Formats: sequence, structure tokens, C-alpha cells
Amino acid sequence: MSDWHTATVTARTPAADGLTDWVLDIGGTPLVGSHAQPGQYVQLRLPGGEPGMFAIASPPAPAGTRWEFLLKDEGALPSALLHLPVGARVEVKRPEGPGFPMEKARGRDLLLFASGSGISAIRPVIACVRQERHAYGRVTLYFGARTPVSFAYQHELEQWKADGVRVLCTVSRPGASGWQGLTGYVQAHLGEERLEHAIAFVCGPADMVQDVMAQLAQRGVPRSAVFLNY
Repeated sequence: MSDWHTATVTARTPAADGLTDWVLDIGGTPLVGSHAQPGQYVQLRLPGGEPGMFAIASPPAPAGTRWEFLLKDEGALPSALLHLPVGARVEVKRPEGPGFPMEKARGRDLLLFASGSGISAIRPVIACVRQERHAYGRVTLYFGARTPVSFAYQHELEQWKADGVRVLCTVSRPGASGWQGLTGYVQAHLGEERLEHAIAFVCGPADMVQDVMAQLAQRGVPRSAVFLNY
């Protein structure tokens, strides 16, 4: 039996500057129910082409037939996927990676760090938190983007806040945008709250991940409490 399964492109909508919400229908394939943990990723390819890795941006759903992705218009494969018409077929493998261990975060304060398209792996974590908000302590999202128009899921941020997630957005290159919020990188905004007993989930470029881990270590968060999705 082939490891690759055929899925159908069902939607694509602009998400932010250079980012697109992109949805696959996996109905009728063995992939239904295979997405077990938020933060997992899959290999996608055009039929017979070279594959690439993409995080699933929607939460696990036992009977769900839609997988959402956040595609960055950068590189040959993402660009090719973004130019497919709705109804086109792509090939996809089963989800890979450990994802983020929600069970370890229960009863603890949860720190979420995402930069750019890295929010795609953190968004399903937030969906799981919102389903059982009482099961977690303080939940804070540190969300970084290059410019004010580079934040994906902007229309969801207020709902996340309303459901008890503290959201801190910071821009590294505000330029002449008139941005009034935080500036700089996410790791610069940890504040003064006690972090020793928190759990952290981190997704973003390698240098951002390393800097966040270094800051957390300085603040007393053990490496065993910091999780990446790979």
C-alpha cells in the first residue's frame, strides 16, 4: 500500500502579507483521524514531484476531513501549491512528529512562542486550550512578525483573547507603518512574571527558537519544560 494519499484543494484565501490559508479535503482516505497532536506536520507533493514538510494549522479532529495549512509564498513547492486551482489534487502522507504534548501543559501556565508562519503549528494548540480553558493556568502567546501586515489569523486574535489567551504581538520591522504596539523579537517581551513552573511550546525560525530557549533558561525554565514540534 502506498504511503501517499490523494487529497483535494478546497480553499485558499489570503492570510497576511505573503501568507495564504490553504485547505485540503482528505475525506475518503486513511488519513481521516490520523492527526493526533497539535503541532504535527505532513509531507505534501504534486503527483510524482519532490515533497516538502508543512505544519497542520487546524486542530486534531477524530472524524475531520479538512486539514488547514498556512503557506508561505517562498520556494518552488509552496509557490506551485499556491497556484493550484480549487479542486486540484495533491499527494499527502500521514502526520509526522511528536507535536506538542498538551497533557504535560494541563494545570500549568503555558507559554506559546511563534514567529511568522510558525503560528501555523501553535494555532491548533490554542484551539485545544479554548476547548478546555479551565484545564490550564495562564496562557500567553508571544507572536512575532516582520511588519504589522504580516500577522496571520488577525481576525482570530480577539477571539483568542476573549477566551482567556493573553496575546502579545511584536513587530521586528515597523518602518513607517505607524505601528503603536510592541517592537523587536518575541524573546524580548517575557516581562517579569514568574516562569519557573511554566511549560513552553516554541515554533519559528531556528535562530528565534534558540534565542527563546536561551531566554527561558535564564528565567529558570528547565529545558525539559520547553517543547518544539519536531
